[in-house]
Amino acid sequence: MLNDLPIRKIIHVDMDAYYASVAQMDNPELKGKAIAVGGGGIRGVISAASYEARKFGVKSAMSGRLAIKLCPHLIFVKTDFARYTEISQQIRKIFYDYTNLVEPLSLDEAYLDVTENKLGLPSATLLAQKIRTRIFEEVGLTASAGISINKFIAKVASDYNKPNGQKTVNPEDVLQFLEDLDIRKFYGVGKVTAEKMYQKGIFTGKDLKSKSIEYLDEHFGKSGRYYYHVVRGIHNSEVKPNRIRKSLAAERTFSENLSSEIFMLEKLEHIAEEVSKRLNKNKVTGKTITLKIKYSDFTLQTRSKTLPYFVSEKAIIIETAKDLLYQDTLNNSVRLLGISLSNLNTDSKNIKKEDKKAVSVQLKFEF
Repeated sequence: MLNDLPIRKIIHVDMDAYYASVAQMDNPELKGKAIAVGGGGIRGVISAASYEARKFGVKSAMSGRLAIKLCPHLIFVKTDFARYTEISQQIRKIFYDYTNLVEPLSLDEAYLDVTENKLGLPSATLLAQKIRTRIFEEVGLTASAGISINKFIAKVASDYNKPNGQKTVNPEDVLQFLEDLDIRKFYGVGKVTAEKMYQKGIFTGKDLKSKSIEYLDEHFGKSGRYYYHVVRGIHNSEVKPNRIRKSLAAERTFSENLSSEIFMLEKLEHIAEEVSKRLNKNKVTGKTITLKIKYSDFTLQTRSKTLPYFVSEKAIIIETAKDLLYQDTLNNSVRLLGISLSNLNTDSKNIKKEDKKAVSVQLKFEF
């Protein structure tokens, strides 16, 4: 089945411990030390951890309180998104020297389709090496890369030789690579799904491949068909330049739980202002406003309202968020509030035809 598909050359570039590495680069005193970005204070949550901190079990989304127990000498560093964005833009300029088919996933990772590239090089492996070398020499950070025939395998492969490494999965090696892969390494299989698969005797790609599409549909719903195809090396999603933003949001975690709606409105004012700034900076507007509420017991609730027109103004955002707050009684005291806008106007933006064009040729030269 794999032989019948057009083969692309996809590179997934993933920066190594990006936020933490930026902090260490900007402050040489932090190099070689266990640091965590964010997470300071009693209720803080860690955004990223250096590899020195990860050795102690510190990781993103962990509370600062737990992290300091695992690593008593951990150093907390404030987040600096302006700096992360600045460096991310430098890295993307390097990507565009090789191909226009670049799909950023976040500030620190992107897919590149180099099937046809600006250097005319046949080897995607060599291109990945050149890109990583330039990032290190011009920016000062290390990156890892995965290289293969589609986005799924490239992303899985980029995690193989981290940090500061790369892995190529050649077309003839794809099926064996996927069969040997631990099910936890499959992109799209989270912790809960992995546990469910374990219970059904699915531990590797080979185990997953033995299940029929009907079986996977029955036990894993809409995702079943996805698992059936990716384990066979089938993932036809193209690298999409100018990836369309689906939503834009801002949120705040509070040092003390809030039980008064008056205090919550005060916090929402600041959040709405931040959302409005981000909308205007990105030159987008949206129709659907969603209020996110996380209670002191960590349960999460969202309330949404779709307006008949596109908005970006703080006044309208805060008024809508206020209506959503009073829409129903609160279940408990609140530790986090957030506002997001979705149903954006970005669908109407034009994408350059030459960047949008799919590359689907059967390759006969070195991978």
